[in-house]
Amino acid sequence: MASVNVVLLEPEIPQNTGNIARTCVATHTALHLIKPLGFEVSDRNLKRAGLDYWKYLDIKYYENLEHFKDENPLAVCRYFTTKAEKCYTEAYYPENCYLFFGKETKGLPESLLAENENDCVRIPMFGEIRSLNLANSVAVAVYEALRQQGFGELNKAGCFPFKDI
Repeated sequence: MASVNVVLLEPEIPQNTGNIARTCVATHTALHLIKPLGFEVSDRNLKRAGLDYWKYLDIKYYENLEHFKDENPLAVCRYFTTKAEKCYTEAYYPENCYLFFGKETKGLPESLLAENENDCVRIPMFGEIRSLNLANSVAVAVYEALRQQGFGELNKAGCFPFKDI
């Protein structure tokens, strides 16, 4: 079981979802996609962004938000939004937490944010900048959750041995 779960609510851009899928594989994170999707799962841009990692991806699909809630009734969720007061580093990310992200053009629905105000977090940005790219936001969030969990089974060692010169 993954120690972190990424949830994309109605993602619209296949390249973003492909990049997020690649991050999920690299971090042993599950990806949950809530329909409707703005692309076909077979979309070549989606596959190209995820490279050849799709076979390793732990992915689940839901027909809508209610379907997700029915399937995951005890889910501990953090909702990423530019509207939150709390910084993402101030939140606690327990094992098996769910990191929620909305569609690229609108973010998460206001009603969902209002229902979960205490679990809403934001990634700080400079000035009037509205938001980061979705794939970048997911990477920031996943690595903070994993950092708090001690990075679990991820390889923390470098790939190349250092040699004295």
